[in-house]
Amino acid sequence: MKVLFIGDIFSKVGRQMTEKYLKDIQIKHHIDFTIANGENVAHGKGINSSTYEKLVSFGIDAITLGNHFAAKTETNSFYLKAVKMIRPINIHPSASGVGTRVFDVNGIKIRVTNILGRAFITELNPSNPFDAMDELLKTCDEKIHIVDFHAEATAEKLAFAWNFDGKVTAVIGTHTHVQTADNRILPQGTGYISDVGMTGPYNGIIGGRRDSMIYRSRTGLPVKFDVEASLEGVLCGVVLDIDEENAKTRSVERIYISPDRVEGI
Repeated sequence: MKVLFIGDIFSKVGRQMTEKYLKDIQIKHHIDFTIANGENVAHGKGINSSTYEKLVSFGIDAITLGNHFAAKTETNSFYLKAVKMIRPINIHPSASGVGTRVFDVNGIKIRVTNILGRAFITELNPSNPFDAMDELLKTCDEKIHIVDFHAEATAEKLAFAWNFDGKVTAVIGTHTHVQTADNRILPQGTGYISDVGMTGPYNGIIGGRRDSMIYRSRTGLPVKFDVEASLEGVLCGVVLDIDEENAKTRSVERIYISPDRVEGI
């Protein structure tokens, strides 16, 4: 089983990069199932019905979110109809949508779960992600289980992955928009990377305009977050090679496409 995970798709440039390269990646790596984080797909913050439908039309099978999942005003009916979308599981139960879904892939069940870290993340007031995952694992029996751990701190991501090593197939870190080079297989077969990276404007700063982000970093003063308008893009992802019999990950291969270098394709 080959699963592709595309990192945080950011704004129009991220959508364009996904549309341009996704099919080639799927063909080259014989992908059976594609997941993408879409919490920044609508102008850099949140998701709406039109951007959700675009991602589905590109060939994405499951869309995870994060701390910006409710940034766009959408009716509850959107979340009910968006059967490929998964929002963080460890937020208030009154939130629209669901935090975990099961997909059938050629007769094999794959569970995808989205969960928020708590270090340096204040939006949505997430509950303890370890406790939330413990509770979920009591009720699910699918072998293949891929977790999008949307968190800021690499230490929190590593702690979560080590704690659930052998209990889930993979823990894929999202949120920081910078691909890390620590892709690995933990001792009990759980695939891991601290952050899969961003798919979006290559010459911005985590997707935003450089001048705005530099001003905020230099002064500490608030500034409007504007999306970088450059058309040059980057696409980040990972390919998971999963043993269907024991649901362990055999390899985690990074995908990186930018104007400066191409890896994994």
